[in-house]
Formats: sequence, structure tokens, C-alpha cells
Amino acid sequence: MSQNKNVALERSAPQQPRPSNVYVGVGGSDSLCISPKRDHKSENYEDLQLEFNPLVFSSLEQYLPPHMLNLSREVKVQYMRNILLRYLPESERIRIQKHKEYRQKIMLNYPPLHREIYSMDAEKFFTPSFLRAIKENTEESFRSIMTEPCKGIYTFEMLQPRFCEMLVSEVDHFERWVHATKFRIMRPNIMNQYGAVLDDFGLEAMLDRLMSDFIRPLSRVFYSEIGGSSLDSHHGFVVEYGINRDVELGFHVDDSEVSLNICLGGEFSGGELFFRGVRCDEHVNSDIQPGEIFDYYHVPGHAILHPGRHRHGARPTTSGNRINLILWCRSSAFRELKKYRRDFSSWCEECKRKKKEKERLLVMATQQELMKREMQSAS
Repeated sequence: MSQNKNVALERSAPQQPRPSNVYVGVGGSDSLCISPKRDHKSENYEDLQLEFNPLVFSSLEQYLPPHMLNLSREVKVQYMRNILLRYLPESERIRIQKHKEYRQKIMLNYPPLHREIYSMDAEKFFTPSFLRAIKENTEESFRSIMTEPCKGIYTFEMLQPRFCEMLVSEVDHFERWVHATKFRIMRPNIMNQYGAVLDDFGLEAMLDRLMSDFIRPLSRVFYSEIGGSSLDSHHGFVVEYGINRDVELGFHVDDSEVSLNICLGGEFSGGELFFRGVRCDEHVNSDIQPGEIFDYYHVPGHAILHPGRHRHGARPTTSGNRINLILWCRSSAFRELKKYRRDFSSWCEECKRKKKEKERLLVMATQQELMKREMQSAS
């Protein structure tokens, strides 16, 4: 990612939006429906050895054509797999396979420090207020523990101090093991030179549960227009800032539909996040509009939830050290169907602004035409 407003992103050619009751072809006979069948209960695919996360198949199943929904699981898997493979070139499949082997090698050799954090234990991980809100599972219960300091950005207390301490010490233990064994460590992304991918050393299943059971209920309510109801994969990692670590993070957008960012602790100053408006690919480098400026100050154990497309960055950590847990939550269905739309005014602020401006100009032109006709009639 580049600095300031030049956020480099891959763009696809815009296409005309299609009616919601048609299928979207993907280069062959396989197709998906634009609108999901919400009341359909998807199959469980966790027992199958597949190239993609089982949650991806469960999510995509709701978008299958109606005649496919009651067919056998094997037929549905093959149908969805053909769709997914069409967008994954062989070189990428090879890379994914090598990464899978890399993870397996780590997990066969790495001795965990706190085994209890490798499986979800909600009562020990989360604060009582957060758990209560999730169990009630209503918009009212969610809003009772949240603040919305800026449109579409939600902050709330989430993790217990003991869990934060264990996760920080687990990451430190893993990094020491990597150094001692001279094992190669993959960093979270191209922007962060310090930190670790939690999925790589055994925490993938726990983070899957975190996304599906605790973040997706929130996203279904607050981010339905950007795939919040169909989150099916994640990228989980920690980032480290401060002395002998990354200092700041440039202006960027996340490779996610919904992002969760939790401060795990540390004694530090500075490092606040700054947000500057939600944008689609087409408008990611557009100007900042009034009302889009928001800064967030980290509090250990507290989470901030925001759209991945909300442009943001991190200011310099001026003293001490800070470590944060990041969970990028993605929806394969939303990403697939997004390719066939051009108007994102339901969530892109620049699309919305341009649409309103176009409507304003159209109203003005209509008024002028009516006035012209009135003058002609009067004469």
C-alpha cells in the first residue's frame, strides 16, 4: 500500500447492475444468484478436505440457483468448487498449497505455551457485557454495549485482561521459538514488518469461531450491505508498534469486508488510528469530505469494528510498545457479486455524493426546462 491518498488497489471494469432475480454467470455454465436464499440451511463441509475454507462453501450455498439447493452435498461442492477455481490461477493454488505445508510444518514442531487459547472458551476470553449482548443477539443488545463515534465505526469492551496477557505471551513465545530454530516467519502483510499471522501456528480454528459466532452476528446487523451476513473466511494476525518495532502505518484500506481491531495492551503513547471515509475501488483515492475525519485512541481490551473499505492509518507510537489483534473478515459471495455492480452508493461515500450531485443537476435541468416552457406559453 502506498502512503497518503495514493492507495494502490486492483480495479475491475465496471459493469451494469443486474436485477436481483437473475443468475450471474462466471465463465461457464456455473452461476450464482444475486440475492441469497436466507431461509435455506446450508450444509456443513468441515469434514471434507478442500482447497478452500469450509465456511466459504457454507456461505456460497445460499447463493446457488434454486434447483441446486436440494441436491447432494457432493454435487453442490463440485459446483461451488468450479466457481472458486475459475478465479484462482494455478500459480495461486500452488502458493496456497505451499503455505498450507508451511503451516503444517510449524504445528508439527511448535510447542504452544498456552494451549487453552487454541480453542474457543468464550467465558474466559470475553467480558460479561460482550457475552451477554451476543447471547441476546439483538440490535438493541449490541447497541447497549457499543458506541458509534463515527458513522459505521463501533467501539466496545471485548476481551478480558487475562486472555490479552496470554495471547501476547504466546506470540512472544512463538517469535522466540522461530528465532531459536531459525524457522522462517511470515509477516502479517506488506505494510507490517513486525508481528505474526496467528493462523500459521494453530489459532485458525479459534479465530474461525471468533468470526462466525461473535463477529458475524454483529456484522449481520450493522454491515449487511457489504457482506456482513455472509462472512466466511478470515486473516488473523497481531501487529507490534513501538521501540524496535513498526512505528506507524500508512493510509490504506484493508483486504476485508469487516475489520476487527483490538488493543491487547502495552505501555505506550501515541499510535491512534485515523479514519477518512469509506470508498469503493473506483474512488479509493478521492478527496476527504467534511465529516469524515475521526481519530481513535486505543484502550487495552477494547475493540473497534469498521468496514475494511474505511480508509485509515495509524499515527506514530511515540513511546513504549503496543500490540494489537487484527481480524480481517471476508465474504466470498459479496466479492463475487460485487464484480457485477457499478453503483455502491449504499456504502461508498463518494458514490453516494456523486449520485446526489447527479440527481441535483437533473432536478435543476428539469426545473429550467419547465420554466422555459412556461415562458414560451406565456409569450
